[in-house]
Amino acid sequence: MGATKTDSFTDKQNELAILAKALGHPARIAIIEYLLKVDSCICGDIVNELPLAQPTVSQHLKELKNAGIIKGNFEGNSICYCINEPGFEQIKGFFQDITKHLDKKKNDCC
Repeated sequence: MGATKTDSFTDKQNELAILAKALGHPARIAIIEYLLKVDSCICGDIVNELPLAQPTVSQHLKELKNAGIIKGNFEGNSICYCINEPGFEQIKGFFQDITKHLDKKKNDCC
């Protein structure tokens, strides 16, 4: 497999790409929606909510956590997960920039 060219892009572009990749699976979207609904929970709660096995849910949680979208704290033998707001601030800013551009443009280009 060839080397990636991530060093050819800005830090911001690479960070947004990591966030977008982490959001690129319906199970991860479902996990985020669940966390928004309940504020915080342990992995077992999410397993009960989704039609996925515990190891699969754990892998999705790991991807979301590595991207900075969620965070987890140990509570006894379990990890309690919640939304990591700074990760979503980056996503929010990106989409606000797009929205500003589209609002200004208002013409058909293609």
